Amino acid sequence: MSRALGLALGYLLDQTFGDPRRWHPVAGFGSAAMALERRTYAARRGPGVTHVAVLVGSTVALGVVAERTARRSVTAHTLLTAAATWAVLGGRSLTREAETIDGQLRRQDLAAARTQVRNLVGRETTGLDADGVARACIESLAENTSDAVVAPLLWGGLLGLPGLLGYRAVNTLDAMVGHRNERYSEFGWAAARLDDVANWGPARVAGALTLAAAASRPRARAGWAAIRRDAPAHPSPNGGVVEAAFAGVLGVRLGGSNTYDGRVEDRGTLGTGPAAGRADIAPATRLARRVAAGSLLAALATARAMSRTPSRKSTP
Repeated sequence: MSRALGLALGYLLDQTFGDPRRWHPVAGFGSAAMALERRTYAARRGPGVTHVAVLVGSTVALGVVAERTARRSVTAHTLLTAAATWAVLGGRSLTREAETIDGQLRRQDLAAARTQVRNLVGRETTGLDADGVARACIESLAENTSDAVVAPLLWGGLLGLPGLLGYRAVNTLDAMVGHRNERYSEFGWAAARLDDVANWGPARVAGALTLAAAASRPRARAGWAAIRRDAPAHPSPNGGVVEAAFAGVLGVRLGGSNTYDGRVEDRGTLGTGPAAGRADIAPATRLARRVAAGSLLAALATARAMSRTPSRKSTP
């Protein structure tokens, strides 16, 4: 019960306050990862595997120790789980960025919107028009709702503190080194692949929740059709599922070509509606909130089921 209460309280803290503005634990983890990279980096997969193993392994171990220690007190376990959940979630900050971009585009301040959307995407944004900024924003809303809300909550419901902290370590390392560029194509291979594995299940849950949150059955069917038809063409085995679901449910077309560090990448076409534009950011933000709320319910159900799992060995 304390795990579920902690997850719910942490979710409410994130939705109310967003990311902690100072002394963010994820930022501290990132600093430690950069310091370790100076010692482990080499343009080969082996050192990258070591880098990931050390950082993720130590983070999970910390979570295991914290879980065992805090379980001696229901109050302590609830509060520690809430604090960890708040630290690893990014739902409110994500929707806040989308709302800011929406306002900038409404005011026709394209330069500001191009700069703001860099907080959400890794693609080059200087040449984007208003619809290009809107598409980038909506695609990030979809993928990051899965990565920053659905996945950590589900891992937290399943494994508690080790799941929360371990997942965020994996996802943060992927954001730091899991890139297809000259420096990280080999060293970041392990981080990228582990992130794919960690998000495989949550991304499909996020896709299902997106369909469940659709305003009508035809929109839900359109989302399912987009997942089946369009997601396989996306370069991400997980991002494509959620982005396709959002495209179908919103009745818009996402995907296309993006530029990363001077390299053009075809992300496929997701959905069959008109190209996404500024007017679609607000509906996408509302959809992201509904998916996030649904993921909390799924996580609470998972935590409740895990609390009923017998911990002692059965007698012969």
